[in-house]
Amino acid sequence: MFDSPDWVFSMFAFLGFLCCMVPLPWHLEAWNTGTCLYMIWTGLSCLIQFINSIVWRTNVINWAPVWCDITTKFMVGASVAIPACSLCINRRLYHIASVSSVTKTRAQKRRDIMTDLAIGIGIPVLEMILQYTVQGHRFNIFEEIGCYPATFNTPPAYVLVFAWPMVIGCFSAYYCVRTIIELAQRRAQFMEFLAMNKNLSSSRYFRLMGLAGIEMLCTIPLGAYVLYLNATSEPVYPYISWENVHSDFSRVEQFASVQWRTSGPTVLAIELSRWLLVICAFVFFAFFGFADEARKNYRLAYVSVAKRVGLSTAGTISSWSTGSKSEMAYNSHSGTMPVFVSQRTEQKRDSLTSFTTDLSIGEFNIAFNDTKEIPYSPTETAVGSISKDSLPCTPVDGQAMPIPDVPALARPYPALDVNSVPRLVADAPESLRNSVDIV
Repeated sequence: MFDSPDWVFSMFAFLGFLCCMVPLPWHLEAWNTGTCLYMIWTGLSCLIQFINSIVWRTNVINWAPVWCDITTKFMVGASVAIPACSLCINRRLYHIASVSSVTKTRAQKRRDIMTDLAIGIGIPVLEMILQYTVQGHRFNIFEEIGCYPATFNTPPAYVLVFAWPMVIGCFSAYYCVRTIIELAQRRAQFMEFLAMNKNLSSSRYFRLMGLAGIEMLCTIPLGAYVLYLNATSEPVYPYISWENVHSDFSRVEQFASVQWRTSGPTVLAIELSRWLLVICAFVFFAFFGFADEARKNYRLAYVSVAKRVGLSTAGTISSWSTGSKSEMAYNSHSGTMPVFVSQRTEQKRDSLTSFTTDLSIGEFNIAFNDTKEIPYSPTETAVGSISKDSLPCTPVDGQAMPIPDVPALARPYPALDVNSVPRLVADAPESLRNSVDIV
């Protein structure tokens, strides 16, 4: 890994940046402060290392002093920020596992967020300030590496700078062990809390726990190993005074690769400091880059980009049209026939052999003429359809057939225009009586 070409690290550093930044939007929706801070610190650190590896690939020229001033301080904070974010995650998981109530007030949620921000941002900023106490000069430039912090190797530096990741890892280990104990004792209440929390599922909880657990297991041994490398890669100088440490502070020390690669401990310390950031990014993506919400957002992003560039999304949206197709198939197999009503209507004259000349249907004609036309609507096909039961039956010869009452005939199906139904007119003249006589 350490002997690989420069472009290999540049590629992985940029991929690490993408692995942290792509899932960030939907994690912000869950208001998991520790996870979001972890992604921001790790992603920006990978981006800085990517830019440095490109700019200073084959030179040690001080191209951008202000950039180096900012990024070296950021890297000092990031070395503490990533373990601090892991502490935020472990702390939150412990409070979820040991919760005494399934609901939280707005003030409690706000207090939790402020505490996470104090740990995930406040501690790294404090580390940046304390590092200035043992900062021997402005910064260093290593060929193939880029800008690098300059910390005077003196005993106070171990207390103020080098030991912080390991101390924070110990606090994370405490919360991680307590979380496991609480889960074993209060599993039923824990599941009830997850059921009430729409932003946290059991899958996401255990993925967070796995990420924080790996960070905790790696932070303590790696922190101890970094302390060992700093103590053995170069001599430890006594701390004399503030003026002695900061004498000629504005100088920038530059090291060619043929120079700094001759020392094995130095190579190991420098390469570990940048490759561990990339590993943290890929570990995070392994836990959250293939989750259900991630795959859903990948599909939405693909459809959005495909529409902009004109690619086909038929395979992606085919499931969306399944419901409409099934509805059409259902209507086509129904036992009714759709009604198409024309605006022009004709009145036909039919003869009914079963009625005598005393039959009078004047009132029926009035009822039919007073009925309003109902426009045809394609969505009411099933309601306004003609079925066999709705057609009039032909009476048997010689038998009298009762005529249904007027409201039943004047109130057809909603989509059927009654003016299109043939009127039944007797051969005899219309009777003057108001009642219907059947002989």
